[in-house]
Amino acid sequence: MITAMRRERRQHRSSFIVYIVLRALVLLTMILQIFNRNYENVFLCLLTLLLLIVPSFIQVNLKIEIPTAFEITILLFIFAAEILGEISAFYIQFPFWDTILHTINGFLMAAIGFALADLLNRQKKVSFHLAPSFLAIVAFCFSMTIGVLWEFFEWGMDSFFGLDMQKDTLIHELRTVYLDPTRQNVVVTIKDITSTAVNGQDLGIGGYLDVGLRDTMMDLLVNFVGAVIFSILGYFYVKYRNKKSLAKKFIPVHKKEEEDFLMQAINEMDEEESKKER
Repeated sequence: MITAMRRERRQHRSSFIVYIVLRALVLLTMILQIFNRNYENVFLCLLTLLLLIVPSFIQVNLKIEIPTAFEITILLFIFAAEILGEISAFYIQFPFWDTILHTINGFLMAAIGFALADLLNRQKKVSFHLAPSFLAIVAFCFSMTIGVLWEFFEWGMDSFFGLDMQKDTLIHELRTVYLDPTRQNVVVTIKDITSTAVNGQDLGIGGYLDVGLRDTMMDLLVNFVGAVIFSILGYFYVKYRNKKSLAKKFIPVHKKEEEDFLMQAINEMDEEESKKER
């Protein structure tokens, strides 16, 4: 196991450097959180350290070759979500931070869904072959399913553990049938909301809090955008098998396929050199 991990590090030197740098930053953050006696953040740091190992663990144990660009993106995504987003409060300081991460998540999950279907589709033991359009649909559906499950998780943590993962949105207008005095399902619109009072006390927030709905819908929307982008890229990659396609840099493959590809590239280079000598 240790030997295999060392081999992976040599083969993926750039991603390993990123891993070392991020790991050092997480350890430094954890030490600071221990001094501050913020043990919840210490747990997040330990969780982050564990998640950073996952890509290498998958490559070694499942014999799957994860492209360097994909692996680095995953590592940076984990760091950005846990350390910067949660501990450094980037979710609060930069309202677009959560939107960016959910867009990237939609892209990455589509890549994983695409890889799962493509790996199965290219197995010799499997007697059927999937069309590129079907692979794209599978990738899109997989990404959206993961996005929905994550929103379920956020809602569950907020409901049962008193957290606020579904961030609130300050709005100045709302529409509701609940305030319809006739009870005839007529929409009542309240505009120009400038204050909200709870139990007679003005919160002083300058508007009304939408408790999580808009955040959830925005998360799903940008997840949709990321999923669509990769599904389109994946469709053209499978259809034409373009080695220079951006999608190829984000689609894991069996290690044997990667080795065959490298051998083919080496053979092509040898042939070109032989032609030049002639």
